[in-house]
Amino acid sequence: MQLGSFSISLTVKDLVASKAFYEKLGFTRFAGDPAQNWLIMKNAEHVIGLFQGMFEKNMLTFNPGWDSQAKALADFTDVRELQRQLRSQGVQFLQEADEGATGPASFLVIDPDGNPILFDQHV
Repeated sequence: MQLGSFSISLTVKDLVASKAFYEKLGFTRFAGDPAQNWLIMKNAEHVIGLFQGMFEKNMLTFNPGWDSQAKALADFTDVRELQRQLRSQGVQFLQEADEGATGPASFLVIDPDGNPILFDQHV
């Protein structure tokens, strides 16, 4: 099962303050739009997303089809195939990808401890 790139998506109270804090840890802005209250920051291969007012809880995020530089992979497991594999193992979904579609899609599961895990394919 190829999950793609990994990051943690953090729900933050103050995007500007959070950005300044993570810059002190060596993270730099990689993507995002502060006017829309979100930023993606990197420190080498470590990726974090900062999201103000978009999510209730921090969540793990996997991006099938992307490497850690957000570049499309030639070979990857499509998010809909991941969803089918997880469903066959009894995993419950909070949100599902449309299995009849192609291209970008996402689904959301919750682990046994209540942690959300987003599978978000952009290609």
